[in-house]
Amino acid sequence: MEAIILAGGLGTRLAAKLSGIPKPMAPVGGRPFLEILLTQLKGNGYTSVVLSVGHRYQVIQDHFGESFDGMQIGYSIESTPLGTGGAIRKALSLATEGTVLVLNGDTFLQGDYLAMLQFHAAEAAALTIAITRQADIARYGGVLVEGRRIVGFQEKGRSGPGWINAGAYMIQKDTEWPAALPEKFSFEVDFMMPEIVRVNPAAYEVEGFFLDIGVPEDLDRAQTELAGF
Repeated sequence: MEAIILAGGLGTRLAAKLSGIPKPMAPVGGRPFLEILLTQLKGNGYTSVVLSVGHRYQVIQDHFGESFDGMQIGYSIESTPLGTGGAIRKALSLATEGTVLVLNGDTFLQGDYLAMLQFHAAEAAALTIAITRQADIARYGGVLVEGRRIVGFQEKGRSGPGWINAGAYMIQKDTEWPAALPEKFSFEVDFMMPEIVRVNPAAYEVEGFFLDIGVPEDLDRAQTELAGF
């Protein structure tokens, strides 16, 4: 099984805590956050990972090299930021399997990614999005679900409980990208939202622990709350 991790973020909101290192390399419990994600993938049976990197990617490459705990590691290197969509499209060109798991490099989700792959296949979906319930969706925006499909998205800022996009996707290597998309684009805003009817994404519900380290207070939380992972 094969995965892509989006690890090219600048980490602007964490600049004071990162001391110049890439956001996915933020230390959590004495090891880089990215190492926690790779360990999780290894435990789920993944054997190959493409790291989509950009900002100070040499730090990541020097740390992990070409393998981690028996998993093969490749690199999709952005000379200029491509956005989440551009990064996924570029990294998929290096994939060797038909279905690929994509993870955000600043988000931890306690999910079963083998089960997610099986769900994706059973649904015959072009795209499957992991979703999880949060007590307040204001920071993340919400997703609207009917049955096993996602039918809409809610903008950030609306408070209250609901489902959110948990930052994990099953996607096909041969995904059909709209011809009008530029080299740099947002996967969420420029692809998923306008293409939702055509793509008809499946919704994979995850009840496990979720944490986005993108803001300083949640990076602080990660030091204790991810200690067991």
